[in-house]
Amino acid sequence: MGSRYGTIVMGPAGAGKTTFCSALVEHLKMNRRSCFYVNLDPAAEDFAYTPDIDIKDLISLEDVMEELHLGPNGGLIYCFEFLLENLDFLTEPLEDVTEEYLIIIDMPGQVELYSHVPILPALVKTLTRGSLNISMCAAYLLESSFIIDRSKFFSGTLSAMSAMLMLELPHVNILSKMDLVKGQVARRDLKRFIDPDTSLLQDAPESGLKYEYKNGVDNGDADEKGTVLAGETFASLNRAVAQLIDEFSLVSFLKLDAQNEDSVGTILSYIDDCIQFHESQEPKEPNDQLDDMDVDGMG
Repeated sequence: MGSRYGTIVMGPAGAGKTTFCSALVEHLKMNRRSCFYVNLDPAAEDFAYTPDIDIKDLISLEDVMEELHLGPNGGLIYCFEFLLENLDFLTEPLEDVTEEYLIIIDMPGQVELYSHVPILPALVKTLTRGSLNISMCAAYLLESSFIIDRSKFFSGTLSAMSAMLMLELPHVNILSKMDLVKGQVARRDLKRFIDPDTSLLQDAPESGLKYEYKNGVDNGDADEKGTVLAGETFASLNRAVAQLIDEFSLVSFLKLDAQNEDSVGTILSYIDDCIQFHESQEPKEPNDQLDDMDVDGMG
């Protein structure tokens, strides 16, 4: 069997990953393309389309937190460690998926999985090598409202870059929920976020964060309180982040409105290009179908 094709959808909580997966499934169905939907979020509950594989059939975050007395972050990491110990749950159904399908994997919103711990790279290696041999593209979603707070936006950009380096996959970075910022950001300014312009951090408006002095607590040097967050310390950190992003020069974003069919189609075309989906499909001549009908008629 030839290669299989898939995309793994990642990003922080609230970025709209499941909404995007549902929009992608709907778009594929409308265009008569086959898809195989995998949910790997052990806390997810509501789906527009029933997943073909659901990690909650193996383990759920709620059960782990209740039985092992773990918090949500520790519980989520335990769920993925358990999945890695029981990979047949995931790999056996995928063995039957053919190259005509697009495998869509919906991930949880814990950023640590993509940037701090080696669990997801281990999972990706299993999916992209061996008998499965899935040609995989990572889609990293960042909510467009992050651009209102520039420091937050570049923090998200740094997380996206970290995921790119950790997973070593073709990568598509997406600004989701573009309808939320419509009319709030000028088109000219938006271009500076699509291809992150690190000078945005230098002329960023005041964050509005204030230093609060508390009694009975070690507040550090009171003379330096004006430099916290709004002063040179914060500016120095911003410059370091900007320099890192600028030196790697890896991250740029596509715009997504999941309610817009054309927007979803554009994102899908980038994913298809990354995984070279169309190059594997058998070209069909216009008369092929007529020839098949003639043969059937002769029989």
